[in-house]
Amino acid sequence: MISTVAQPSRILIGAGARHKAGALVAEVGGRRPLVVTDSFLAGNGAADELVQTFADAGLSAAVWSGTVPDPTTDSLAAGLAAVTAHDADVLVGFGGGSPIDTAKALALLAVSGGAMAEYKAPRSNDGPALPIVAVPTTAGTGSEVTQFTVITDSRTDEKMLCIGPAFLPAAAIVDYELTLTMPARLTADTGIDALTHAIEAYVSRKANRFSDGMSLTAIRTIGSALRRVYADGSDRQAREAMMLAATQAGIAFSNSSVALVHGMSRPIGAHFHVAHGLANAMLLPAVTRYSVPAAEARYADCARALGCAAADDDDATAAQALVDELEALCNDLAVPTPRSYGIDERAWRQKIPTMVEQAIASGSPANNPRVPTPDDVAAIYSEIY
Repeated sequence: MISTVAQPSRILIGAGARHKAGALVAEVGGRRPLVVTDSFLAGNGAADELVQTFADAGLSAAVWSGTVPDPTTDSLAAGLAAVTAHDADVLVGFGGGSPIDTAKALALLAVSGGAMAEYKAPRSNDGPALPIVAVPTTAGTGSEVTQFTVITDSRTDEKMLCIGPAFLPAAAIVDYELTLTMPARLTADTGIDALTHAIEAYVSRKANRFSDGMSLTAIRTIGSALRRVYADGSDRQAREAMMLAATQAGIAFSNSSVALVHGMSRPIGAHFHVAHGLANAMLLPAVTRYSVPAAEARYADCARALGCAAADDDDATAAQALVDELEALCNDLAVPTPRSYGIDERAWRQKIPTMVEQAIASGSPANNPRVPTPDDVAAIYSEIY
């Protein structure tokens, strides 16, 4: 089998790498970068620090801080105006997954035009688009190295998965020092998001030898670091480990795929405004339990990498250990159920048919080792509530 591997042409990794942002933008041909970020990073001085590196490199930079959590099609209009006003030739996505996903969408729309709904999966988007430099401030989404963006349709509340090389950053900066102030809840949610990426990339029907290696390495690292960094956010060694693992998991699923967890989590986020990583965490144990019979050996490999099964455990024992460990991890990291999160049961039940339809339509469930029927998806939504 021939596999095509795609990742940014340049990735700077390590403490202080953000100080090289100006030189990196110049390397990809940028002279007028627009920093796409949120109001928090614009207000705490972090965006100003980045802009100073551009000034030091002789570049003319501007900041647009209008990104919103779980970006919507409506939220892109002001961003497009900012791109035009600055005559930007490169977009710097600075923040968590939402600013980086927003930068990806703006990069395509600014050059190719049209509406975001025209670019949703299963269409593969080649561009043209502005180059993107991604600078993540959370350790989880992996968006800095992926060919995906997720934008919610403001009219229908559908979280649209958009795929293709047009969304792949030209370069990325992976500096764990940007994550040192993450609160425990965000640390947990983004950490489980990264773990979900790695597991799904490994068990996906589109997995390959390249993505397999990245997946297992990320799982192994997360198994040793996530509880540590949740308990002590100042643990620099664990922060560095999680940041690198999130990037590795991102490369893995970008070159394989995500599967049922992600297909089901996007509608939860769209309809109930649950953060993406947290929605994944709500689903991960139940979806894994459902999927294990179709790929017992693959899930067993994940268990051994995570450290919850021994090398000489048989596959059935190891795969069950993985399910048990994911349940324990979610308990240790205080992951709520939809009920304990505060979602009304009647509203949840009423939305299940729509969520099932949107989950299946995203295409991600078709990558799952056990491909679900609509009734299966509905049953899992009911189970996790």
